[in-house]
Amino acid sequence: MIRKFLSEDMDAVLDIWLSASLKAHDFVEANFWRSQLQNMRDIYIPASDVYIYEDKSEVLGFVALLDDRLAAIFVKPDKQGEGIGKALVEHAKTIRKTLTLSVYKANIPSIHFYKSQGFFIIEESLDSATGQKEYVMRFPS
Repeated sequence: MIRKFLSEDMDAVLDIWLSASLKAHDFVEANFWRSQLQNMRDIYIPASDVYIYEDKSEVLGFVALLDDRLAAIFVKPDKQGEGIGKALVEHAKTIRKTLTLSVYKANIPSIHFYKSQGFFIIEESLDSATGQKEYVMRFPS
């Protein structure tokens, strides 16, 4: 079930964000992700429109929208590949007419996932926080 984020979801969301970030972005220093936890808690999550994927009262993933930007989508690492990410993207598409996102160029599995969901690359840029090249992707074409 997908539902709106509640304040009591914060710890589960942060745990998912950190564990999935470490797994998907192993080309970025792990300490960078850990250093961003407080910003996620205090700035990014509160500023976003966040939806939770929940099963049997367990938070398994989330999507965060900031205006027309898909700012974050993360699924518990042991639940990836089960359709949760796809369901979250589909939900986001029902809320926003267009979506843009940034994804690290080195994160090949995520790029393939977003392409399979109808996103396409519109530009390449550099993430100043990590020094990593990234793609900006958009849905629909």
